[in-house]
Amino acid sequence: MQRTTRFRLLIEAPEILVLPGVHDALSLRIAEQAGFSAVTCGGYSATAGLLGQPDVAQLTMTEMAEMYARLCDSTELPLFADADTGYGNTTNVARTVRAYERAGVAALFIEDQVSPKRCGHMEGKRVVPAAEMVAKLKAALDARVDADLIVCARTDARAINGLSEAIERAQLYREAGADLLFVEAPQTVDEMRRVCSEIPAPCLANNIEGGRTPILSARQLEEMGFATVTWPVSACYTIVRALRETYGALLRDGHTNNVRERMVDFEEFNNLIGLPQVREAEAGYDEFARELVETAERTETT
Repeated sequence: MQRTTRFRLLIEAPEILVLPGVHDALSLRIAEQAGFSAVTCGGYSATAGLLGQPDVAQLTMTEMAEMYARLCDSTELPLFADADTGYGNTTNVARTVRAYERAGVAALFIEDQVSPKRCGHMEGKRVVPAAEMVAKLKAALDARVDADLIVCARTDARAINGLSEAIERAQLYREAGADLLFVEAPQTVDEMRRVCSEIPAPCLANNIEGGRTPILSARQLEEMGFATVTWPVSACYTIVRALRETYGALLRDGHTNNVRERMVDFEEFNNLIGLPQVREAEAGYDEFARELVETAERTETT
């Protein structure tokens, strides 16, 4: 079954889909081995990982598409991608969808912020007119080749004009054909309940540690009615703390002996990244070549 179809079935299932955030192929492999059914990678973590910079629309569409291609090439898991504002007008949105499909993503979201956008939990956001976003959604839906590709519509209107407008926009985006709705940064549990009860479509919750939205468990969100929940920055935040401690110990002590218990070892890491499988494949090719050459040599001597 193709990844887009699997992702759509996961969204439509009665159980909530938990999407851990990854930012490179290594973190994706760890998430896959942990047992997740799908993953997400957003611009916040991607910008931090690729540039060491904040998520304020610094990465281009082609940079994001190239990153997604590398990620999708390293896994069979469905990947939920960040298409930002579509990187321009309706023509740019169509090109973005085509590029992301070629990269292999299973789903993507487009947001209604004014470009250059900001992270959804930052101050100073602005949104485009609803009609402009509807046009972008129509362009995205028309551009997709695979009908199972999930197109998610995100609205950031809550921070600018309040929750009621955000819900009205989400309802309108659903009428335009969006498969999944994402109201960014509701500020209370009651607001989150309103999102699910007033939007007649699968909805996404976004858990940002330290962000504006209350952090609820997957079970609580499922009972509330959310179809999926992302934890997009947890891995990045964990890595920052771990590396600060490791680098601090190395600088202070001149060695890493005092933090070794926090590390995997050489063999475990090689197993994680698939070295045994690579060596097995190499041996298989070598054996095939030897047998073919030996058969040819025997044929020549008879």
